[in-house]
Formats: sequence, structure tokens, C-alpha cells
Amino acid sequence: MTNIDLSAFGIRKWYLQIEDTLTGETGAAADGEPLRKIVIAACLKNPFAGRYVQDLSALVEPSPNLGREFARRIREAAQGRPIESYGKACLVGVDGEYEHGNALLTNPAANPVREGVGGGKSWVPSTGKRGGPGTVIDIPLAHKDALYVRSHYDTVTAMFADAPNRDELLVIWAFATRGRLNARLGGLKASEVRGEDGLH
Repeated sequence: MTNIDLSAFGIRKWYLQIEDTLTGETGAAADGEPLRKIVIAACLKNPFAGRYVQDLSALVEPSPNLGREFARRIREAAQGRPIESYGKACLVGVDGEYEHGNALLTNPAANPVREGVGGGKSWVPSTGKRGGPGTVIDIPLAHKDALYVRSHYDTVTAMFADAPNRDELLVIWAFATRGRLNARLGGLKASEVRGEDGLH
């Protein structure tokens, strides 16, 4: 278990989804290792559900600890595989605002995740929406060190059968161990990425 203090969040449940793709959609063999996509999500109480609050710092200020726990969990789920791309999302129960979910996707929460996957240099693509249990959400993925690596533009779909309740929200992170299988659209290659800004 973890000794990270998550008491500020009222977490009800953690989710883990892993998929391994071995061949392309038409059956073409993988050009290298299989593609592993990992989704990790936390379902937590929304302290602002049902009311407008101007100051959302009650979520933002403790959010680095939530990021550290996501980082710990992705290292565990990856089982030693390097992470090459990432994305994030929020799913907010219908008594909350989209802004409430975004409060847990800002840099204070995201930076520990970047560190946990080896220091991602690129901004993290994100999305989100409001909904209830069973809502399907598509999470965008992009290369963690260089946004313009075309082979790593991808999406992973997730659904949470019993969340979020009206007064809850889900914080969701997605990761992949490589780009799309048999990507062939040219552009900057992952192997060419270097430098502080993630560009060659």
C-alpha cells in the first residue's frame, strides 16, 4: 500500500484497465513489440457538487499527492515497460461542473505523473465531460517528450460501470508503451526526439 496522504479526496474506488494489441486492425503483424495501453482512474467525492464556488484551491492544493499516487500506480502497471505516451481526462458527475474535474488535471497534479514516467517534456493532451455511471470517454494520447511525433497520436476508450455518482468525479490518466502499430504517416520519429524542449 501507499503512504501518500490522499485523505483530502474521499476516494471511493481505483480503476485499472490494460489492453495489449498484437496485430493491426487488418491483421498485419506488429512492427516490433505489442502496444500496451493502460488507463488508471480514481473516483472521488466532489466537494463542490451542487453549488458554485469561486475558489477551487481545496482540490488544486493537495493535487500533487494525487499525481504521486497515479505515478506510483503507472510504474506498477507498466511492469518495467517504458512509457512513451500519455493523456488525461476527467468525468464529472452531473451535480458538478466540468471545471471541478479540470482542477485535478492542472500542473500541480500532472508534474508528479510526468516525473513518474521518466520526465515527460511535452504538454499532456486532455479531455473531459459530465456524465453518470457507464459514460464512455475517449482519452487522447501523444508522445510524452515531443507533441509532433505523429506515430503516437492515438486514443484509448474507457468506461466505468458504477461511476461517477452525481456528487463524484473521476480523474483519469492513460498511457501507452509505444506508438500505433505499423504507423506510416512520416514526420518526426520517436527515435529522433531529444533536447530540453522535446524536439530535435
